Amino acid sequence: MREVVLDTETTGIEVREGHRIIEIGCVELIDRRLTGRHFHVYINPEREVEEGAFAVHGISDEFLADKPLFGHVVDDFMDFIKGARLVIHNAAFDVGFIDAELERLGGRHGRVAEHCGVVDTLLIAREKHPGQRNSLDALCKRYGVDNSQRDLHGALLDAEILADVYLVMTGGQTALLLASQNSGDHGSAEVGSIRRLDPQTRPRLQVPRASEAELAAHAERIAAIEKAAGFALWSQSEAVDASV
Repeated sequence: MREVVLDTETTGIEVREGHRIIEIGCVELIDRRLTGRHFHVYINPEREVEEGAFAVHGISDEFLADKPLFGHVVDDFMDFIKGARLVIHNAAFDVGFIDAELERLGGRHGRVAEHCGVVDTLLIAREKHPGQRNSLDALCKRYGVDNSQRDLHGALLDAEILADVYLVMTGGQTALLLASQNSGDHGSAEVGSIRRLDPQTRPRLQVPRASEAELAAHAERIAAIEKAAGFALWSQSEAVDASV
């Protein structure tokens, strides 16, 4: 199965107010493994970045001034995502912005739903962790995913982090690559691996036995308790064990 983990950065929050995409980042998964293939581009939005959005991602108008327009990168972008299942955190936001950009080009590419299935990791997280914070940072903390480089939002970095979160959140230990006897696969750096022990070669459980001196000391201690308290629970349990 081919999946593409996707994130965007924008000039502002509301697509209905004419805000535009300024960055797209995607990483590819095939059969739940990162392939190393990615798509990343900055885009000139032909409008100013709002101050609040700049505080989130740090991408300035000056930086974007010489970047390509969406129409110049759309073919490469659509070729990368076409036929894949998109994995997006808060998918309605990103898909809404992408569809708006496609519509501005006359609709010749259609809409995202015509080319891709979509998995919303925010909805998955809310179902698994109702009533809790389910932002990407919160999920990283919950699942032990390293996001130490995420001082500011960035589409490609966030897509890479989301890929890790998605694999752990939707797979648990099944996301780890289990190496069988007949496989030479030792896993991948992105996910990790577990080696199951062969029942024939697994070491037998070691059960230490009490020595004669330890048994004598135990009996002496129980006798002292019985003398002081009139009874000892250990004596009763040992009597039951002996009768079984």
